[in-house]
Amino acid sequence: MPNDFDIASSKYDTTFTFSNIGKAQRGMVFKYLNPILNQGNKLSILELNCGTGEDAIRFAKLNHDIFATDISEGMIKVAKTKTNLKNLIFKNQDINTINERTFDTKFDLIFSNFGGFNCLSKIELDLFFKTAAKLLNPKGKIVLVIMTKHCLWERLYFTFKGNLKNAKRRKTTESIVANVEGVAIKAWYYNPEEIVSLTASQYATNNIKPIGLAIPPSYLENSFLAKKPFLPIFKSIDVIITGSYWAKYADHFLIELTKK
Repeated sequence: MPNDFDIASSKYDTTFTFSNIGKAQRGMVFKYLNPILNQGNKLSILELNCGTGEDAIRFAKLNHDIFATDISEGMIKVAKTKTNLKNLIFKNQDINTINERTFDTKFDLIFSNFGGFNCLSKIELDLFFKTAAKLLNPKGKIVLVIMTKHCLWERLYFTFKGNLKNAKRRKTTESIVANVEGVAIKAWYYNPEEIVSLTASQYATNNIKPIGLAIPPSYLENSFLAKKPFLPIFKSIDVIITGSYWAKYADHFLIELTKK
């Protein structure tokens, strides 16, 4: 897996981070994160699957203390070229090897953006949530952005192309092979209720929001849908339709959990 994401790292910012769709979806994520980040107190944040570091740098510029990790050495290498902020540490780290002794501090927030947790099976997710409870301060939060099983855009797009197999590819409990910059990655897809059920014994669910209900998936970046006048319209729709009911139909959903 590390070598796979290393290959994607050199193009990731161009194809997603700074793409029209990438910026639009990240804007929605921070719309829901801002109330947590701007409470006036400095947070200790652990970011998992940090990619090329865009979110970690944004957190650090808000004067929070950040420990940002990714399984890919290539992603971390790119991230380190972007900043030398003193309150930000980047580290190569596999989620599945994290335990309560991995870090020297406890965290107020554990965050992961844009589908990094779709690389974990349900068994691996369950183990992570149990470990995370030991890494968090009392009342600490987890905020994850996860790809859904029932993305409406994906169903419409592939159905229109006559590819019914791909139109329903996410709707399975088994892993599927996803394409990340031409590299085959094993992925699992989840709906919000699955994460709620998995975490209910240790966490309270505070928030569930759609990310990319009207804004299309990133593989449509080169289509007319990612350009004016369409993308601004989609962004406006996503600002209006924010109910948790719609989360399972978006490209991703954001879930906010608090340690009990």
